[in-house]
Amino acid sequence: MTAKFTIAGEPHGKGRPQFSTRGGVVRAITPRRTVIYENLVRMEYQQQCRGIKFPDDAMLIVRITAFYGIPVSKSKKQKEAMRQGIIRPTKKPDCDNVVKSILDSLNSVAYRDDVQVVDVTVSKWYSDEPRVEVEIVGVQAEGNK
Repeated sequence: MTAKFTIAGEPHGKGRPQFSTRGGVVRAITPRRTVIYENLVRMEYQQQCRGIKFPDDAMLIVRITAFYGIPVSKSKKQKEAMRQGIIRPTKKPDCDNVVKSILDSLNSVAYRDDVQVVDVTVSKWYSDEPRVEVEIVGVQAEGNK
């Protein structure tokens, strides 16, 4: 089983939680921007993948391709090098934060828990159309490698 979907717009990373103490109880508060992006990821998955849910015991491979917008301030030569993949993004959000935001968003939606993910590939590119493309593939147990 395979599920593919795209999230339009600039890639977002998982924001760091803020902590609050109220009545002696420490609470973690997820940043508003992170909550909005995670809801967008869930919505896009449900619409584009028609609610496919992988079995609770499935092992999953996830491929994430993040396309960052080309900065307006760059020269024509630099912009063309970015389009061709000669210059790649070395800016935030970091790959690990992009992965975290996508995988956490899909808990209980695409799969039971992101602990089922056994292999992740992430790459960063520039594009005139910023977006994040996600592919989730269920793998069969093939014995020991």
